[in-house]
Amino acid sequence: MTELSAAHDAAVTDRNRLAGSAYNGDRDLAARQSLYQWQTPRHDLPGIVVEQLSGVRGRVVDVGCGNGKFIQRLRDGRPDLALLGLDIAPGILAGVPGPVAVADATRLPLATASVDAALALHMLYHVPDIPQAVRELSRVVARDGLVIASTNSDRDKAELDDLWQRAAGDILGTGRGPARISLSARFSLEKAPAFMGQEFGRVETIELPGTITVHDPEPVIAHMASYRAWADQHDVPFEATIERARAILVDHIARQGTFEVTCLGGILVCRR
Repeated sequence: MTELSAAHDAAVTDRNRLAGSAYNGDRDLAARQSLYQWQTPRHDLPGIVVEQLSGVRGRVVDVGCGNGKFIQRLRDGRPDLALLGLDIAPGILAGVPGPVAVADATRLPLATASVDAALALHMLYHVPDIPQAVRELSRVVARDGLVIASTNSDRDKAELDDLWQRAAGDILGTGRGPARISLSARFSLEKAPAFMGQEFGRVETIELPGTITVHDPEPVIAHMASYRAWADQHDVPFEATIERARAILVDHIARQGTFEVTCLGGILVCRR
């Protein structure tokens, strides 16, 4: 591992950063989530999770539940389930409905085989010891239960990576600047099956490709700015780069009419 990648991993997994700034409220997470309303085809990820849980009865834990988007959908669609939300960041739990607790994914405060399903949605890349978190998910889920994880591909939103490097290069006067931080790289859609396969005999990957098309730069800028908790990891003045990216987008949309972002995320449905 290079010194740069080690620093990247440390920043993505740092508990103080996650709880203290990245997820101390839901502003930045909501900005990242909201970009998908301009995606086609439109994938209803919470709805897909509800569908995958159609055969589950009993207790479901959402590990790394964030702002409770999935819990709320489950409460609406599956009021028969007993739901528990866990997250490492107390600040983001304020608006989550129902029972919640602050917890570490590598030391879940649950008895062995005590839940019928566990969710780990767009969060395992934040865990310092991913294999240990997967072992914990396996431990707490009943023998005939399932775990649903989600993440993004290494190829997800490449246009935003290019936009960042163009803007950063303009600010630094270097042509192309350093790459922006990737949150999902440690547990990407390409890497995730191997991690989950260490504990689960059946791992089904459901890819969810799409294209985001915007006619206004602001949804993209809000998404890029939502990485402000990792501003020190970008090796470039963060706010200045965001403003330069906005100017590039304004010009692009004026000439082309739209700006498109290619997306590839997915879920993994894991059983023993």
